[in-house]
Amino acid sequence: MSKSHSHNESDRRDWARQVEKYCAERDLLLTPLRRQVLAILARAPAPLGAYAIIEELSREQGKGVAPPTVYRTLEFFLENGFLHKVESRNAYAPCEHLGHRHQGILLICEKCGRTDEIESPRFDKMLQETAAEAGFSAQRQVVEVEGLCEDCGHTPH
Repeated sequence: MSKSHSHNESDRRDWARQVEKYCAERDLLLTPLRRQVLAILARAPAPLGAYAIIEELSREQGKGVAPPTVYRTLEFFLENGFLHKVESRNAYAPCEHLGHRHQGILLICEKCGRTDEIESPRFDKMLQETAAEAGFSAQRQVVEVEGLCEDCGHTPH
C-alpha cells in the first residue's frame, strides 16, 4: 500500500500542472472556466463542494455563475480521473494518481477536512472478489475512511 503525498500547497500546484500537461498531451480542452475551477481546487486545503466553487468563481468574476456550467466542469474532471467525489461530503478532491483508472481509498480527517488518497491493489482485488462472490459486478468503488490525519491526531500533552 502506498501512502499519498501530504496535501501541501506545493503538491496542489503540482497537481494542477499535471492536469494541464495531461490535457495538453491528449488534446483535452482546458477552457478558461475549467482553468479557473482547477485553480480553485488547487488552492483549497480540503475538498470543496460545488456551491463553494460556484461562490468563489462568482467572487472572482464579479458576477453570478450558473451552477450547470460548474457541474459540467466537475463532470469533465471526474470523467478524466482528475478528481474524486467524496460522496459522504458531497465534495471534490484532487486525484493524485492521474492517467489510469483506479479505485482508491480516501482517508478523510474529521477535524480539518484534509483528504488523502491511498492506493492498494490488494484491497481493490479483495473488494472486486467479494462483490463477484455475491454475484455483483462492481463498476465503481469509492472507499471512504473517516478519522484524524497525522497533524490533527497529535494532541499536545
